[in-house]
Amino acid sequence: MNTEGLVEVVLPGKVAPEGLRIRHGAVPTAGPGQVVIRVEATGVSFAEQQMRRGRYYDQPPFPFVPGYDLVGTVLATGEGVGPGLAGTRVAALVKVGGWASHVLVDAADTVEVPDGVGAAEAETLVVNGVTAWQMLHRKARVRAGQTILVHGVNGGVGSVLAELARVAGVKVIGTASARHHDALRERGVVPVDYRTEDVAARVRELAPGGVDAVFDHVGGRSVVDSWRLLAPGGTLVSYGTASTRDDEGSQQWPVIKLLGRVWLWNALPNRRRAYFYNVWAGRALAKNRFRARLRADLTQVFGALQHGDITARIAAQLPLTRVAEALRLAESGTVAGKVVLNP
Repeated sequence: MNTEGLVEVVLPGKVAPEGLRIRHGAVPTAGPGQVVIRVEATGVSFAEQQMRRGRYYDQPPFPFVPGYDLVGTVLATGEGVGPGLAGTRVAALVKVGGWASHVLVDAADTVEVPDGVGAAEAETLVVNGVTAWQMLHRKARVRAGQTILVHGVNGGVGSVLAELARVAGVKVIGTASARHHDALRERGVVPVDYRTEDVAARVRELAPGGVDAVFDHVGGRSVVDSWRLLAPGGTLVSYGTASTRDDEGSQQWPVIKLLGRVWLWNALPNRRRAYFYNVWAGRALAKNRFRARLRADLTQVFGALQHGDITARIAAQLPLTRVAEALRLAESGTVAGKVVLNP
């Protein structure tokens, strides 16, 4: 009998970080095809920052347990799951539910973490890593010798994007505040200060013929400028609406407008392409294909970490019970890397 207790963080509504609640309960039991994961590391992503404001476009109704991804050890397996999975360290992408000591997931949704990769290291690369990999290689299909623009290059997704691109022989221009520029130059990134510089003008100086791809999480006006900076044959990959995080009104409307722009641009007679990237795209219609792709791509990301091609950027590690502090830190814009929670 499992004598451990469940500890989880509940988001009760639109609250300040201090309004998050700690709830205790019984550890879930694995049903057919399921596993119970004892969580070793979860993290604070931009999605949770939007969710606490009610601004994430498809978040569940309040109250719920946030937590987009996690890494942990399989504690128990249900019927139909190979017993060899018990005791294995795995990663899982869950969208919600990760801020807990124990999480119940389908075994098919887990990805094994290689030996020698720590839980916190792996956690920084689950949603961030697979997002970066898929946008770079499945959407933009970058090639050596190309030039790309990465907005928020010092952020969770942006930093992985930049490293993966450099490994592929791609020149990276990235927007970031000035305090991060020296570190970015050391990693081979050409930095642009989005606070003090005219980003579009500066990028045109650096790439007079346009860039081959832009990765834009900002949305709003930024995505229009991003489209105009593309070279013939270039690709815009939009993957968020960060500029609307603190807005009021419908959380779906910014995404709907973005999708409308993407559709219109692709309908125009030009050689450029635009995508709105969603890591969950295709799961509802082709679950097995989605799982296979996630497993393949995250395995590639973990392999890149093992080979030293990318780094696990941990901004801070805090206990799950200090989640309010962790969320405040992640939202401050002062840290580089991911804030990791250790249940």
